[in-house]
Amino acid sequence: MMKLLLITALFGYAAAAGFGSYPEQSNRPQASFEKNARIIALDSDVKEDSFRYNYETENGIKAEEQGREADGIEAQGGFQYTGDDGQVYSISYAAGQGGFQPQGAHLPTAPPTPEAILKALEQNAADEAAGIIDDGTYNPAKYGDASAPAGFGQQQQYARAQASAGYRQPYNKY
Repeated sequence: MMKLLLITALFGYAAAAGFGSYPEQSNRPQASFEKNARIIALDSDVKEDSFRYNYETENGIKAEEQGREADGIEAQGGFQYTGDDGQVYSISYAAGQGGFQPQGAHLPTAPPTPEAILKALEQNAADEAAGIIDDGTYNPAKYGDASAPAGFGQQQQYARAQASAGYRQPYNKY
């Protein structure tokens, strides 16, 4: 038993000897500047219902934000940093009920909405204004399906009446 313990301890020691030092965590060009960057400016003011802060580091990172309590927190701010390519990247943002909304020249933008989708949305709005409601349920009469079970139309009307009155719709097996 003693031999097994000694062999296990020697094996563990030998395995751990190879992991004595950690290599540099990042080979990025900015990593050497970021590793020991000092804060050269810092200002903050925190109150019961609002806050603001700003700071700057010696490697060019700058950030600022101000916010207030308004049915949650609403804040505006921005930050900038120097990328690995040497370019300065800036982001400004607002955050609150509408979510986090960043803006920056380097951020991607959504493609334009296709014309067919815009037309369909307009048609949906016009139909709804005219009282035409399509809730997505199958209506055999709409498609000329004569093989629909008897009473299908009445069951659909009953379910819609219950739904509009706030009742849960019954299970529809058809």
